[in-house]
Amino acid sequence: MIARGEADGEADAAGPELDRGPGRGREPVRTCIVTRIAQPPAAMIRFVLGPDGAVVPDLRSRLPGRGAWLTATRATVEAAVKRRAFHRAFKTSDVKAPPNLADQVAEGLRTDLRQALALANKAGCVVTGFGKVESAILGAAGVAGLIHASDAAADGRRKLAAALRRRYGDAISVIPVVDDLSNTELDMALGRDHVIHAALIAGAGTTGYLARWRRFRTFEGMASASEEDAPLSAGATAFDSHDDEMK
Repeated sequence: MIARGEADGEADAAGPELDRGPGRGREPVRTCIVTRIAQPPAAMIRFVLGPDGAVVPDLRSRLPGRGAWLTATRATVEAAVKRRAFHRAFKTSDVKAPPNLADQVAEGLRTDLRQALALANKAGCVVTGFGKVESAILGAAGVAGLIHASDAAADGRRKLAAALRRRYGDAISVIPVVDDLSNTELDMALGRDHVIHAALIAGAGTTGYLARWRRFRTFEGMASASEEDAPLSAGATAFDSHDDEMK
């Protein structure tokens, strides 16, 4: 969506809460229009006004026009809508901030997460299938992350957690465990059927994917998933083969 352009004299009226547009006079930090806390842009979300006055999330900070910034959390976006912070920031009553704006941001971040996984897969950074994932975990190179479908069965989660424990011991906490996308979403992102478990191999694609994952989790106020989400029974071990099953 194309953002509303600047009108003559609007720049002065807008005040310091708005930026000058993408690529123009970028400051090292931005100020949240709700909390008034200055932060790096990477920790925030930019919003612009569409031609009809609707507030549009600019997740990649590329849309033209002046932008207002918010701390990248659902609570902050909801507070901005409730307190009419966009009206004050853009200094106009012709602002349409929908009640479900936070949901729009969450869906956009989720879409980014799927796209980032697709890019990581094209870069050769994704291994799928229980047996291959387990082998990657126990291999010499190890893995940079573990992915479960959100609807994956607990049995498969526990067995792969056991493999992580065997491979990494007490350092297991450094391996991110991602379970925010459903089986259907994983299938869509990876272009194959019935993906329940996957492993991330070190590489630029994995780095980008995990960065988007952490942004999504931070927005939703969720702690990173870990092996504690799938507790191991005493003496549990990984198996050589396993049927990828869902609950």
